[in-house]
Amino acid sequence: MLYMDLEYHKGVLFVRLDGNLTRKNVYKINNYLAPVILKHRIKYLVYNLFSLLQIDESGLDSMVRTKCAIKNNQGKLYACEVPEHLRKKVLKTRIQVTDNELTALELLKV
Repeated sequence: MLYMDLEYHKGVLFVRLDGNLTRKNVYKINNYLAPVILKHRIKYLVYNLFSLLQIDESGLDSMVRTKCAIKNNQGKLYACEVPEHLRKKVLKTRIQVTDNELTALELLKV
């Protein structure tokens, strides 16, 4: 099961993921989040992965798709609070990692 908590604040969309981002539930990001980013021209996105328990290749691909949508809007994407057991996988996607949401906000300079 995957839960997504979305919060839009000061031009930044915060996406807090809770649960497992696997092939079974990756549709939530592919069919909902990516189109929202493109439709509303969201430039800045921060993934908070603190409560993410597991991620597989399909989950990583979905994060890369949202990265492409953000790049299409000339924006930036960060992942924060990445658990140690997922850090290597997330870094393979070349998504920039920060310590927390406040650090990401400072880096975005919004």
